[in-house]
Amino acid sequence: MRVARSFNYAASIAFLMAGAGMALAKMPDGDWQTINRDLASTRFSPLNQINKSNVATLKQAWSYTTRSFGTAVPLVIDGTMYLPAGSRLIALDADSGKEVWTYSFPAGAAPTANAASSARPPATPTFSTRGLGYWPGDAKTPARLLVMSGTKLMAFDLKTGQPVTSFGDKGAVDVGVGYGGTPTISGDVAMIGAATLENPIGVPGNPRAFDVRTGKKLWEFQTVPHKGQLGADSWLADNTGRSGTNMWGFSAPVDEATGTIYVPLGSPSPNYWGGSRPGSNLFGNSVVALDMKTGKYKWHFQTVHHDLWDTDQPTAGPLIDITVKGKKQKGVMAVNKSALFFELDSKTGKPLQPVEERPVPKGDVPGEYYSPTQPFPVNTPALSRNSMTRADIVTADDTTAEHAAACQAMWDKAGGYRNDGPYTPFYFHKAGDPPRSTIQLPGGTGGVNWGGPAADPTTGWVFVNAQATSLVGWTEKVEGDKSYSFDATVPGDYDRASVDGKGPFFSFSAPISGKYDAQGRGQGPSLNCYKGPWGQLIAIDANTGAIKWKVPLGLVEGLPEGKQLQGNSGSAGPTVTAGGLVFVGATNDKRFRAFDAATGKQLWETILTNNANANPMSYRGRSGKQYVAINAGGAIVAYALP
Repeated sequence: MRVARSFNYAASIAFLMAGAGMALAKMPDGDWQTINRDLASTRFSPLNQINKSNVATLKQAWSYTTRSFGTAVPLVIDGTMYLPAGSRLIALDADSGKEVWTYSFPAGAAPTANAASSARPPATPTFSTRGLGYWPGDAKTPARLLVMSGTKLMAFDLKTGQPVTSFGDKGAVDVGVGYGGTPTISGDVAMIGAATLENPIGVPGNPRAFDVRTGKKLWEFQTVPHKGQLGADSWLADNTGRSGTNMWGFSAPVDEATGTIYVPLGSPSPNYWGGSRPGSNLFGNSVVALDMKTGKYKWHFQTVHHDLWDTDQPTAGPLIDITVKGKKQKGVMAVNKSALFFELDSKTGKPLQPVEERPVPKGDVPGEYYSPTQPFPVNTPALSRNSMTRADIVTADDTTAEHAAACQAMWDKAGGYRNDGPYTPFYFHKAGDPPRSTIQLPGGTGGVNWGGPAADPTTGWVFVNAQATSLVGWTEKVEGDKSYSFDATVPGDYDRASVDGKGPFFSFSAPISGKYDAQGRGQGPSLNCYKGPWGQLIAIDANTGAIKWKVPLGLVEGLPEGKQLQGNSGSAGPTVTAGGLVFVGATNDKRFRAFDAATGKQLWETILTNNANANPMSYRGRSGKQYVAINAGGAIVAYALP
């Protein structure tokens, strides 16, 4: 560790006495204090120095190479930037990108792996690739950074970068089940999720909370209810030892006024076979509201019943005030991997815009349980493609003649891809029978993933990066070892398989060239075989649920001129500012862009050295200048007006 210089620590004290308790003071508008800027997870910057009239003149101000690839969004506190980078924690001057201090694990430090994983731990300890948590301290206790490293929750002094030895065991608490996200901190409580594997039986995916000062465990919420607990009757078979149903998402929004944290939970394990877990399976695929101090249950909303599609709830979404039919309401804006947009009352969990249960297709896998209905928002259509027929296959006019022909051939080879609309399950394939393939949309990484929405609390508009993805294959009986499968089912159970049996994750895509080698591998880049756009930036007016605009997001540079603006995939999300701008990286074309928040018109673009698979941020340096920054493949790059 080395210290380059100090800074005004007193400015970081953000707690004020309020009655018998403590309440957070208003965040300085130039700070970025959580992965999503604020505890409401809005990713809204109130800065407007950079705005629609001048954003086209943005220039790179500085760049810092982290030597670590990840999706971390740095924090900025009082003009200093903080981020994890592999085995280091780093503090930078936010105006120049120069190091203030760095911390590295001491030589010989023992690494820790996620207790849920059978993988070997790294050779040296590393920090979460997704970011940090910040605690502002009080009049007696200096401010801290909290960060995950394998199964350890660690605390560091904000000013010096040194471990806080009074926290846990010399600055670290072993939490048992690791977590790769950021600690969500409100008051004196830090909440973390759980990075469990997708095995049916294993360690629980329970969120847990710890005292920020001491590291003492405060509570743990049981995500798969035990007998006699709320939700246990939604499991129609023994759920003892059931894993999954975890918060793997990077953070959770908090309503500081009510002391409520909104936890996004993923699907129960295994992902694609639910015959051993009949029922709707609470609290899988849900937003669950808990008391931040005690972990006491308040309410839940399940976005998918008995998940068979790996349709996790990757984020709970931003918490904002909206006006619905003339009445002001505070709501959680939740989008799942099915790209369905739910607006939930922050106090009750009831939908603020209409939601209805609609019938969905029923599959034919022996012993499987199928939920007859799923919840669908009425006012807001799906943000990504969720159905297709052969007529939706690309034509030569969409991409290239070779690509279109390869897509038609792939359809025929697979026996035709069956899709019966949203929530089409994988249908059964008996060994020895001709191909009978299913295509699910969105599939795999889903329509909206961990980046989640950003929201402008002054307008009630929500902005989302939604990708069009697919997953193809069938369900078959497991006769032997399927070590490739994340589902980890046992012989006699059922599991999703691909047409060629090579692995669990495949999409309906074909090489642009239409050419394959002797092993059937595509030559050159592959593209989706259904009509685009394959990625869109979308604005939703949460006051009504109406989509205000949507534009393709991302170029496909292998296509001919005039066909490249198809949109492409990415799991990161956008950021919105008071300057009327939406910034987004996320795409696989090495671009960082700014759009007019009111119209969706692109106003600025720059080419990066690597893809920016992270959420953008905006902050003010000590100089008074506003910056926009993004983590782009191992470098933090900051932009400002000339």
